[in-house]
Amino acid sequence: MKPVEFKDQNVVFAKDQPEYQPLPALRLDTPEGQVISCWKMSIWERMKVLFTGRVWLSLMSFNKPLTPSYLSIHRKDHYSRPDDKDIKKIVDKNLKLWYELRDKYATKPSRLEKPGA
Repeated sequence: MKPVEFKDQNVVFAKDQPEYQPLPALRLDTPEGQVISCWKMSIWERMKVLFTGRVWLSLMSFNKPLTPSYLSIHRKDHYSRPDDKDIKKIVDKNLKLWYELRDKYATKPSRLEKPGA
């Protein structure tokens, strides 16, 4: 995976440090000092995640206490913008429909299954 630039980023960590990969990020002015980055997978990485469902994370703590970390595929799990409220309604509606369809079709036997198997 590679860190990628995104609309709301306001800092690039390690910009002039050749030993590290530059990290575009959004630094929020919060008591927790939240820093958010966005990463993009190659086609091969996407396929592997699709089949394994696993992502590995390595953090450098420099032998200090580990900071809380959180991975997600949704930007809104990390931060929101004022224009997100309308999108949230659409996403919630689509998720509800997806779950209904999944539940409806997950209980039906496959046409390939033998009767009584």
